[in-house]
Amino acid sequence: MATTKNTTQRSDGKSLSATGFTDAERAAMKERADELRAQKRGGKKKSDDAHALLAKIAEMEEPDRTLAERIHTIITTAAPDLAPKTWYGMPAYAKDGKVLCFFQAATKFERRYATLGFNDPANLDQGTMWPTAFALTDLTDADAKKVEDLGPRHLIEHDRSCWHTPIPAPATDNHRGLVHRR
Repeated sequence: MATTKNTTQRSDGKSLSATGFTDAERAAMKERADELRAQKRGGKKKSDDAHALLAKIAEMEEPDRTLAERIHTIITTAAPDLAPKTWYGMPAYAKDGKVLCFFQAATKFERRYATLGFNDPANLDQGTMWPTAFALTDLTDADAKKVEDLGPRHLIEHDRSCWHTPIPAPATDNHRGLVHRR
């Protein structure tokens, strides 16, 4: 007896499975599971991770491939201490096993732009609000300079001791219900 797949159409025309994930999202989760299984088996060298990252970049369509190659060059030059690897099937860069930044091709989830994203351990904190991802349609020399200045230096040099300081509870302004940080 054949089994049928229960799917639903999203408003943007993409099919969702009964789990609520698109085919591309399920594929990314499968890639991550494969990465974790390979990591558990051990014996993997950093050069294997770097090779897997370069293979993922080579599989990309243009213009994603060119963007990913430039991002890879910028990050590995500016922050050679970061370890290239794949993360959910995307090129990523880690320190002490934690992914700090990643490149998501526009075609990965059928988006109109690629993304250079930063995870929490990247510690890019700037005041009370800062970007954690950037949309990329091209990478000019000025954009490349911004990536050099923004990301890699902070990724490997930022003092993380402030994370151990408790954050005081917010004070409320009873007149308007606003929350103020001290």
